[in-house]
Amino acid sequence: MTAQFRGLLITLIGVLCVVPDALFIRLIEAPALTVSLWRGLTSGLGLTCVVLLVDRGGFARVWRAGRPAWIYMLTAGASGVMFVLAVKNTSVANVVFIIAAMPVFAALFSRVWLGEAISPRMLWTMAAVIPGLALIAYGSGETAGAHWTGDLLAVSVAVLFAAGLTAARQARAVSMVPGAAVAALGVAGTLAFFADPWAVPDDQWHWVFLHGTFIAVSGAGLALGPRYITSAEVALLILLESVLAPVLVWLVLGEAPGHWALAGGAVVITALAVSNFVVLRRGKRVRA
Repeated sequence: MTAQFRGLLITLIGVLCVVPDALFIRLIEAPALTVSLWRGLTSGLGLTCVVLLVDRGGFARVWRAGRPAWIYMLTAGASGVMFVLAVKNTSVANVVFIIAAMPVFAALFSRVWLGEAISPRMLWTMAAVIPGLALIAYGSGETAGAHWTGDLLAVSVAVLFAAGLTAARQARAVSMVPGAAVAALGVAGTLAFFADPWAVPDDQWHWVFLHGTFIAVSGAGLALGPRYITSAEVALLILLESVLAPVLVWLVLGEAPGHWALAGGAVVITALAVSNFVVLRRGKRVRA
């Protein structure tokens, strides 16, 4: 097995395991903060087990990484809670399509914090993504289950996680899998003071533990896979989640995305896919 194939396989597993995330949140009929608490606790414990098995010194290295690692953990934890709140307050299609625009925010943060120039390719991508987001926002008033408050929460998820990824790039030599575990457990510990952990219906605890297991596997895969493949390949695979998540919720729960969300989502995903495909092609020509 080549390193590239290994990276593609690990990343693909990570992407496929995050696809049911929004579906689990819909299936668990509990308050958003309760769902967030158990999502953090179960996934955090799962990621901790992974770290202890494959990288026992990982927690110490993250601690020594300093401010970038702490920013990553803070934003990763906060974005996880915001994601649950977003799914509870608007349509799943709106949430995943808006979050798909995260690379745009990451480029802006990289320009401000790391001094990296925004390439012409990314400027064209931004020019296409913004109208797509506008279409999604416009349709929120006409799509069942969609609302602008949830859309704003989804934007906050994209902004927070983009900031976290930018901070992680400053400590790129350190794996952030332990940081993700600490972030998830930190969320659970914090929400224990505000949420009722036992507000989950008795017949839905299996969804709670399946949810955490999927998130833990996804977190490990999306952290380990990019070590073997390019960021453009990772970005193209991650777009699968934006396509498959609303389809899965549609098939299982009958939640139709709505025409405006589909139109806006198609614009966002197409723009990002073309952008990342251009980078991938350029990288292959350089290696050749």
